[in-house]
Amino acid sequence: MSKQPEISVIVPVMNEAGNIQPLITGIVSAFSGRPIEIIYVNDASNDATYAELVAEKAKHDCLRVITHDRRSGQSAALRTGILAARADRIATLDGDGQNLPADLVTLENAWQTEKTTFGGLVMAAGVRQKRQDSFGKRVASRWAKRIRAWMLKDQHPDSGCGIKVFDRELFLRLPYFNHIHRFMPALANREGAIVLAVPVGHAARQVGVSKYRILDRLIVGISDILGVWWLIRRSPKSLKSEELE
Repeated sequence: MSKQPEISVIVPVMNEAGNIQPLITGIVSAFSGRPIEIIYVNDASNDATYAELVAEKAKHDCLRVITHDRRSGQSAALRTGILAARADRIATLDGDGQNLPADLVTLENAWQTEKTTFGGLVMAAGVRQKRQDSFGKRVASRWAKRIRAWMLKDQHPDSGCGIKVFDRELFLRLPYFNHIHRFMPALANREGAIVLAVPVGHAARQVGVSKYRILDRLIVGISDILGVWWLIRRSPKSLKSEELE
């Protein structure tokens, strides 16, 4: 991996054995030989995830594997990968195979178009079409969206969608806390970034089980929303500055 990557694709995983090889193959195919890096962050899996990553690393020079020594959650895994990334352009997607790798290119194109026009920080965030989730999960997400829109003025229709493309610098400006991945569009707006809502596909999970627990998310989500609401309210107004040459 001698060339500087144009984009770093971050994939957090925990117990996703069976989903590793198909997703990596899909990401490599989507970018069609471009200089990229794929960073898998293994969040202390206790199944065959690590062994499968070792096998795939032998096949793909662009693959990097980072393993947490203890389970820390999706937000921590994303942060680990983004801090380690070599590219200024970051893509993220979930490791369960429900996000479609081909949509990364769609998001990147939308990001690049807005970047060229706007010139500032941009986040292109997916909006899942025809979600292949359980009824309970869809209902919980619908209520969470309404609460975020009301309390946080978050107008993105699918803030919890894991597939995104954004500036690495933008993420580094965001306040870090556990579960930040569910609030990135609202926090990006807080930093004055442009947030795009881009339709993406959604596939049914083929292997493994969801880590989503509706009651746990509801209880934790209340304190998270209150915390983000406080952060947004306490944010100073955006400043324009110019350095003397």
